[in-house]
Amino acid sequence: MKEEKINYDKAVEEIEEILEKIEEGDLGVDELAEKVNRVTHLLKICRDRLHTTEEQINKILDENEDENEEA
Repeated sequence: MKEEKINYDKAVEEIEEILEKIEEGDLGVDELAEKVNRVTHLLKICRDRLHTTEEQINKILDENEDENEEA
């Protein structure tokens, strides 16, 4: 399965839109199940992006700390 290319902000925006539709209560059972699956997928994308960003920040901070210790 090809990985979807969507940025974090767009994923959050889509999650918010779906949640609004769910809260309105106008979705049928099949559509509700589809929307819940989509939100689950988008949340995984967001979680993965946040984890990757955290690792990158920690790497930069560690490198900066090492440079400061050498100076």
